[in-house]
Order: sequence, then C-alpha cells, then structure tokens
Amino acid sequence: MKKVLITGGFGYVGSRLTPHLLEEGYSVSVIDLMLYGDSGLVALKNDPKFPEWEKRFSFFQEDIRDPKAVAEAMEGVDGVIHLAGISNDPTGEIDEVLTRQVNYDAIGILLATAKKAGVSRFINASSSSVFGIKSEAQISEGLEPEPITYYSKYKMLSEWLVVAASAPDMCTVNIRPATVCGVSARQRFDLTVNKLTADGVQKGVITVHGGQQRRPNVGMTDMVEIYSVLLKKDPAQINGRTFNFGFENHKVIEIAEIIRDELKDLNVEIKVTDAFDQRDYHISSEKILNELDYKPVSSIRQEVRSLRKALELGSYPDVEADTYYNMRSMQLERNAAPYELLSC
Repeated sequence: MKKVLITGGFGYVGSRLTPHLLEEGYSVSVIDLMLYGDSGLVALKNDPKFPEWEKRFSFFQEDIRDPKAVAEAMEGVDGVIHLAGISNDPTGEIDEVLTRQVNYDAIGILLATAKKAGVSRFINASSSSVFGIKSEAQISEGLEPEPITYYSKYKMLSEWLVVAASAPDMCTVNIRPATVCGVSARQRFDLTVNKLTADGVQKGVITVHGGQQRRPNVGMTDMVEIYSVLLKKDPAQINGRTFNFGFENHKVIEIAEIIRDELKDLNVEIKVTDAFDQRDYHISSEKILNELDYKPVSSIRQEVRSLRKALELGSYPDVEADTYYNMRSMQLERNAAPYELLSC
C-alpha cells in the first residue's frame, strides 16, 4: 500500500489522519469540498515536516458527488479511506435528498470508480448510530440496525454497498465509530465530550441536558490509529466485514463527571436541565478487540486532557463560532451529478 486517497481529508477526523499517514510514509491524496473552512489544510502546510511531505501530497477541492472529480482523484491510488459525508444525525435531518446524495449515492460513485482504478482496499467510515435505540445489553455487529434518522439510514444502506463490492482484488471493510472526541485542526464542539469540556474550561459550568442517555465514545487518537491498522491488515481478516469501534459506553451525566474530575482544580459545577435529545445507544466492540487484536490507545480522560491544553493555549478562542458546529455552518445544495455515472 503506497498511495491512499482520503475523502474528507480535512474534516474533523481527516485533519488528524492526513498528517498521520504522511508521517507513516504514505503518499496521500485528499478530496474535500472544504465546507467548514481550510483550517485542516492550513495546519498541514504549517507543519514543520510539510516541505518533506509535499512531494507525497495532493489535494482536490472537489465534490465526491462529481464522477469526473472522483476519477481524477482516484488515479494511481492503492487504498481509499472514505470519511466525507454529511455528519451528524441532526445535520442529516435538514434535507433527506441531500443526505442521501452525499452519504449514499456518492459512495456508489466511489466504489465503482475504485473498482475501475484498480484500488485494492476500501475502508468506509459508517456510524454506530445505525443501531438506533436498542435495549440489549450487548449491541454487537450481529444485531439488525434500526436507524431512526436520515443520517443513520443512509449510513446503514451504504454499508451494504461496501460489503457487496468486496472481492478478491478489492478488500472492503466498514468501521462503525462511536462519537469521536478530542482535538483536531478542524475542531468540532457539537460533540458531547468536546462541548462539555469546553464549557468546563471556559465557563466553569457543565450543562447536561437530561443526562441518562447513553453515548458511546471513542478517542480521536484511536480513530486515527484504526485507519492505519486497517490499511495494513491481512485482507482475509477484514474483507467484506463490519466492525463496531468504541470502547466507553457512558451516560451523559457520567461523561460530565469524568470531565469534572479531570478539571477538578477548576471547581467545575454540573448543571442538569431537561433533555431535548432522547437518542440513547451503546455498542459492543468485542469483535474488533478479539478478532483483530486491537488494543485501545486512548480514552475520554486522555482526550479531555489534550483538549483542555489546546483550549488554554488559545487554539480555539471562540468555541461558539459557527465553524465548529456542522449544523450551523454547512452550506451545501443538492447536486444531480451522481446520475451522470448511471447514464454513461
């Protein structure tokens, strides 16, 4: 595996993954429409190692719904890590057709193009939210998904496309991350751990809405690590398979208490109000721990420490800025370009 294409390579996770893979010696191409600003690209170019990385890096500021742009970005690529999409559940509810185009139609384009281009590995970022609300003690991969939002519905359907595309010459795999937490050049504060940490550091008060809802989380450091691991794994272990990925299932109030403990020198107060988001889910990641022998490298506590440091250094001077909240800042229209692929 020499050259990797990352869709959404300057999003929240992508802004950490792109330099990580360059550091590991890969040639990296990124296709990203840059809906949330260019902070990930700026951070990459400001990295002291970028002059050495630059000859192994290429960037396409294009829409993954455009078959021609995807074909250009896919040239010479050995592996694809598909991160791009409308994220998260609330943002996906704004427009079902738009969510379908980006989170489902576009993956058809990517898979078809990857097949034609001779790509040998395709890693798809799905979501643990495909399970909806379940009462079972162990939410494993063998349970039927029951999505309750447009976002999770099209993530679920996309998983089937990825599995169907698996073949001896193209290894495909789905990873279902829990909610990611931690620091990124393209930061998000519309995620539970990140928002509560920012409030604790800057306001001294953590406001919890309800608190009894369970939210599985996974650290950014683990998220970056697993993509690197999946690029190297023997295809026989992962081809056509789907893995949950999240190691801490806590109620929101428990997450708040973990954060308060990490910020105990700040005497942070927890304030509980009525819940307005009733989503409640948890996942089991025993499959990836046992069958791929994955060992977590991070935790909520570690990511809170890193985020606190970044906040206190002034990395995010205004945590309420729209750019940190997907639903507030996304400006994207419907696009009929995916149908060009069907009409060829």
